[in-house]
Amino acid sequence: MVYSAVDFMDSKLPLDLFFSPHGHHRILVSNSSSMGCWAHALFFCSSVFLAITQSRAVDTFNSSQPIADGDTIVSAGDTFVLGFFSPRNSSTNRYLGIWYRNIPGQAVVWVANRDNPINDSTGLLTINSQGNLALLLNPNNGSSSVWSSNSSSPARNPVAQLLDSGNLVLREAGDDNFLWQSFDHPSDTLLAGMKLGLDKRTGLDRYLTSSKAADDPSSGSFTYRIDPRGYPEFIQSEGSTERYRTGPWNGLRFSGTPYLRANPIYRFQFVVSDQEIYYSYLLLGNTSTVSRLVLNQNGIIQRLTWSGDTQGWVIYVTAQMDFCDRYALCGAYGSCNIRSSPVCNCLRGFVPKAPNEWNLVNWSNGCVRQTALNCSADGFVKYSGIKLPETRRSSFNVSMSLDECRGNCLRSCNCTAYANLDIRDRGSGCLLWFSELIDIRELEDSGQDIYIRMAASEIEATGDSETNSGSSMRKEIIILIVVLSTGLVLIGLALIFFLRSFRQKKQRELGGVDLEESTNLSTNKDDLELPLFDMPTIALATNSFSLSNVVGEGGFGPVYKGVLKDGQEIAVKRLSKESKQGLGEFKNEAKHIAKLQHRNLVKLLGCCIQEEEMILIYEFMPNKSLDYFIFNEKQSTLLDWPARYQIINGIARGLLYLHQDSRLRIIHRDLKAGNILLDFEMNPKISDFGLARSFSESDSKTNTRKVVGTYGYMSPEYAIDGIYSVKSDVFSFGVMVLEIISGKRNRGFSHPDHQLNLLGHAWKLYQEGRYEELMDKTVRNSCDLDQVSRSVNIGLLCVQRSPEDRPTMSSVVLMLSCEGELPQPKEPGFYGERDFVEVGNSSTSNNVRCSADYSLTEIEAR
Repeated sequence: MVYSAVDFMDSKLPLDLFFSPHGHHRILVSNSSSMGCWAHALFFCSSVFLAITQSRAVDTFNSSQPIADGDTIVSAGDTFVLGFFSPRNSSTNRYLGIWYRNIPGQAVVWVANRDNPINDSTGLLTINSQGNLALLLNPNNGSSSVWSSNSSSPARNPVAQLLDSGNLVLREAGDDNFLWQSFDHPSDTLLAGMKLGLDKRTGLDRYLTSSKAADDPSSGSFTYRIDPRGYPEFIQSEGSTERYRTGPWNGLRFSGTPYLRANPIYRFQFVVSDQEIYYSYLLLGNTSTVSRLVLNQNGIIQRLTWSGDTQGWVIYVTAQMDFCDRYALCGAYGSCNIRSSPVCNCLRGFVPKAPNEWNLVNWSNGCVRQTALNCSADGFVKYSGIKLPETRRSSFNVSMSLDECRGNCLRSCNCTAYANLDIRDRGSGCLLWFSELIDIRELEDSGQDIYIRMAASEIEATGDSETNSGSSMRKEIIILIVVLSTGLVLIGLALIFFLRSFRQKKQRELGGVDLEESTNLSTNKDDLELPLFDMPTIALATNSFSLSNVVGEGGFGPVYKGVLKDGQEIAVKRLSKESKQGLGEFKNEAKHIAKLQHRNLVKLLGCCIQEEEMILIYEFMPNKSLDYFIFNEKQSTLLDWPARYQIINGIARGLLYLHQDSRLRIIHRDLKAGNILLDFEMNPKISDFGLARSFSESDSKTNTRKVVGTYGYMSPEYAIDGIYSVKSDVFSFGVMVLEIISGKRNRGFSHPDHQLNLLGHAWKLYQEGRYEELMDKTVRNSCDLDQVSRSVNIGLLCVQRSPEDRPTMSSVVLMLSCEGELPQPKEPGFYGERDFVEVGNSSTSNNVRCSADYSLTEIEAR
């Protein structure tokens, strides 16, 4: 770390500058050769006396007090440091930067000479004769300027100061107005109080530029800046190629950022005026949280907060949520829905422009209208819950009502859509589009309404809205709709009554379980929040539950592959009569997973409870489960290291969602390789929630008499004492990480040199510095040794014996995504094969029996 104070110099050497023992005060001493020894000493002592009696925090310097390499200045509140530093793994390049004072790891928030490093320690920051900050190279031997503030404002007595906000400012002494500030020239970080955007008066464009790498602060290929054309919005680009768009501001948030909400950490704002367009945020006064917005080297926009518990940066929120956030993925008039397959579909009334390419999953050509517009007879179709299209070719008016907005759009034949500018207080303002609608996506929550221009015939065909025809036609249509709707409702009610009576009669004859009459299920029908499939549909999809359709089997029962009438492939999980799981586990799985929505969790499509059958219907995972690949010598060759590392990260993100971000905070209790399913692109999805339990934020741990799980994945405190918590899942995750790396099962692992299980073997290799020997031989040619080392370290941290020592999943995700130094793990739980046998013979109230392959719900001694 580079903010240490300069040591006291030998009295025979020139004495220019030194810091106090705490590095907060400094004294400038003359170095005139004409001064006598006694005069020199007298001046030195008097200076020390003045420093002691009138000391001040070193947060400023002037033209006579340059900052050399090795010197630092610290903001008055001891928050930020300005000085020279070298990135990790770099021994020569020196940069002038600002970083947090009291946070380990040197989190640099601004770099002056990021694209022009100094190759030695001769750098000097000074204020030159023009009143500008200047970074000089080798000032004692024909200095050259490496960087300058280039302020055009003249100053007689300029002073530089590092503020507690992290802003380095240049101002006139005794004047609070800034001549120049680092906040106007950000690197890759947006701090509280900074403005990200455009000053129209001066043309100053403040934007973020990524670093090339974690250990290379030079400018990378990604930028994040305001696009002022039309109604302004932020664009993230790679070079000249746009990659992500926030959507326009709607008064509460950018329309494509539903996660941007009021929170206890920071308050944000977006300003559009004649003078400025910018986004900024302020940390709330009642919080001590340290938070920053970063555009990382991979182009990901993340808000990071500092965790004192884990001593690391935690990802608070990420701008790019998923695949649908890729700019213009579905082309013009295409809409992306992450929960549909394929994710891209044309808007109603539109068809693919290039059908062959569209069917080959190349959606970039977008969609075209089925029926051309006719201007005078056009109308609008309302779409709800979407991210508004690109606003580059739009216009806006802050005072119009929605009706006025509609009228303006209708009168202009080139207008393609309209929407409210501000969604607060029932909506206000007008936003009009005058080109193709690009980069639309459907949002699960907090989407916005937009009205898209359509030909009258298309509107009549869909019945979505009204056209610009005469009022008589509209009245006729309304009357017809009312009459038809009333008739359909009456017919529907009669049909429901008939089917209900018939179904109840049949259930009484069969003596089976009826969803509405069963005491166990009737109160939970609404809780399931799932579509209900009928038995004939499921039977038809699975060829009457043919054995040839069986693709797997677990504690719940067999799993069948099925195909619905519309061609959608499904996985049908059927409760077996011989299953050790029952009605409770069935309801538990349906209730929990129905409320979960995450790309790394398997999607539950519906259920069927009919004729003594209990069935869950899932999306079909074509690549089966993780254990099919990593534990099979032939199949394991299909999973190279990048794929395995992606799977580790995906499981971690899914588990973090369960523990922290889901509507119901969930402990899975049966994480194992067999319960990780792989989709077409080998993305992992956590499945099998039959043993899951929800918990509140106040519940740190729970005790149970009924220990369930799979041997080899259960944590010690759970297997021995029946105590489970989120740290139990963390233990299971750690086991899976080591299994993914090694290609070996923890349960049944053997080695000729010892009797340790896989955890013990990994611990032994780690202690001996031979972690690379743990790798599956099939991935050694494709592996990244740094990633493997981190993964082994993280896996061992997760399987530590004490749950208090294990990290949370938020820390795990952070450790996987960053490159900082990791904590050293302690000895793992269930270190050797004998650990569990000894536990079974100990005097404990929870006798345990576990299966190597299946999850059990009835546990007894054996």
